[in-house]
Order: sequence, then structure tokens, then C-alpha cells
Amino acid sequence: MAEADQALPQSETTTATGAAKYSTSSFSIWPPTERTRDAVRNRLIETLSTPSILLKGYSTISREEAIDAAKRIEDEAFEAAVKAASTDDDGMEILQVYSKEISRRMLVTVKARSAELVLRRRRR
Repeated sequence: MAEADQALPQSETTTATGAAKYSTSSFSIWPPTERTRDAVRNRLIETLSTPSILLKGYSTISREEAIDAAKRIEDEAFEAAVKAASTDDDGMEILQVYSKEISRRMLVTVKARSAELVLRRRRR
């Protein structure tokens, strides 16, 4: 086999190796890459710190608070999803858990923030 690889030009060897690699590997959506997790955090920061239809009726939080909250929300959702994972899961179910946990935790965060603001106003 090594002799056959040596006889092929480099580009053909690379292509043959790459094709074999992709034909034997499977596509997996879980766990998300760090790049994907960063994108989720960035979207959370934007959602929490800017007025949107998603958070209608709740106040926004400062960008600094949103950065901390987004990291916490995503980390906790990831950990909850990992704990819920099963060995026979194809990734879709675990991804749904992750997504639901993010949504739930985001809502808990904005509700808690709104409650804090109401209490502050009443104390004045």
C-alpha cells in the first residue's frame, strides 16, 4: 500500500486519503464546536442587551451584565445537556435540550433582572 501511495502524485494521494476519511466518518451535531458556542454567547449578549420582540415586557441589561449572563447561561445549558445525553442519542435530542435550557435560563435571567428593578423602584 505504501508503494502505491508513493507512485501517486501528492494531490491524488491527498484526495484519496481525504475521501476515505469522509466516507468512514459520521456527521455529528453534538457537541458543538467552541466557535458555535461563542456564536451562541454573542447572540445571547445581543438579545439580552438590546430591545427585542423576544424580551417584550422585560427590561434589557447592560452589555457588561449581558456578557457575564451569556457566559453563565450557555455554560449551564451545556452542562445540563451533557448530563441529559445518552449513549444512543444521535445528537438531535441533546441539541434540543441545550436549546431549551438556553431559552429557559435566558428567561429566568431577564425575569430576575426585571424583579430587581421593580424592587429598587419601590424602595425609593
